Amino acid sequence: MTRPFVFAWHFLTAIPISRSHHAPSSAELATSMAWYSTVGLLIGGFLAAADQGLRLFLAAEVVNVLLIVLLVLMTRGLHQDGLADTVDGLAGGRTAADRLRIMRDPSVGALGATGLFLSLLLRYAGLLALPQPVRLPVLLCMPALGRWAMVSVAWASPYARSEGGLAAAFLTHLSWQHVLLSSLVLACALMAGMGVIAATATIASGALVVVVVRRGCRAWFGGVTGDLLGATNELIEILFLLLIPVLVMAR
Repeated sequence: MTRPFVFAWHFLTAIPISRSHHAPSSAELATSMAWYSTVGLLIGGFLAAADQGLRLFLAAEVVNVLLIVLLVLMTRGLHQDGLADTVDGLAGGRTAADRLRIMRDPSVGALGATGLFLSLLLRYAGLLALPQPVRLPVLLCMPALGRWAMVSVAWASPYARSEGGLAAAFLTHLSWQHVLLSSLVLACALMAGMGVIAATATIASGALVVVVVRRGCRAWFGGVTGDLLGATNELIEILFLLLIPVLVMAR
């Protein structure tokens, strides 16, 4: 149990917590995805604590920017990189093979950079518009929701690249039990922080996005890659931030 959690933490964050856990097997990498929601909650805890502290002496606009900076630093910009590569692939490729080839290019194109800039702008706007009563639970749960979506999209999805890649080892042994554990952690966190109705609406909306993303990955890329999973995380976190005020006003 300890090793998969450590692998999940090291893969999803830039903060080392162990020097003795090495060479994970494919089964351990798959099991580590069951811990993604938990790691997301811990990342959310850092964001919530930073928010509470920074708001004591900084303006709300500055705090929101610093929270985004903190999130990017904590995760090494892994998901932002995936989003930029995905936008470049979609914009520049006519076939799945072309899109995958473009995504493998380490340079970022103009449209990828634009997509990344707009995603950060939307994230900032979403943070700025957050109703105060739900700000704390949203900051806590947002990273968990994004990482749950990654696990859900990866489950039972083929790997897009025939030659293999970083995400291939994670997908090999990923099972519904791993997805279930990740889902239970997320559901409990959402219900504790936002209530049953908001939690149910969030998970239902998230499941719909997951279905659409999975179909898009198969249709446009022939399966999933690490970049596509990173883009999924960014997409669902931003949608969560933008739609939560609507949900709060509807209650």
